Amino acid sequence: MKQVSTIGLDLAKHVVQVHGADAEGSPVFNRKLRRSEVLRFFEKLPPCLVGMEACGSAPYWAREIAALGHEVRLIPPAYVKPFVKRGKTDAADAEAISEAVTRKTMRFVPIKTAEQQAAAMVLKTRTLLVRQRTQAANAWRAHLAELGIIATAGLAK
Repeated sequence: MKQVSTIGLDLAKHVVQVHGADAEGSPVFNRKLRRSEVLRFFEKLPPCLVGMEACGSAPYWAREIAALGHEVRLIPPAYVKPFVKRGKTDAADAEAISEAVTRKTMRFVPIKTAEQQAAAMVLKTRTLLVRQRTQAANAWRAHLAELGIIATAGLAK
């Protein structure tokens, strides 16, 4: 079997599609893995270049796979799309990622640390709570208006 030098990883909720290519770009394998099998799969491979689309779970997988000695790069999904040769399938996406990650002029997304992800979660959660509080106050004012009670806008009022 040929030596794998590049892997394209298309992440999904339950099944991950993996496309491996050799140094010339010829396909070596294209297979599906369950999420529980991904790290065992990469433990068995020699260090290689792994490309993934930047999505919600990509930083976690990038950190875990990089800890196994692989070089991991995250690509914005818009930059992968031109490399898809045929219909939108997980296998076609994994192949496109594998090709895109080898391009010299490709731009990559930095891998977030767990601390950066946690800080972003705090900000997003706060934004959600503020938005929900505003929606509840507006709904309450609207219900009161139906009863003829007019309240001024703003939480303090």
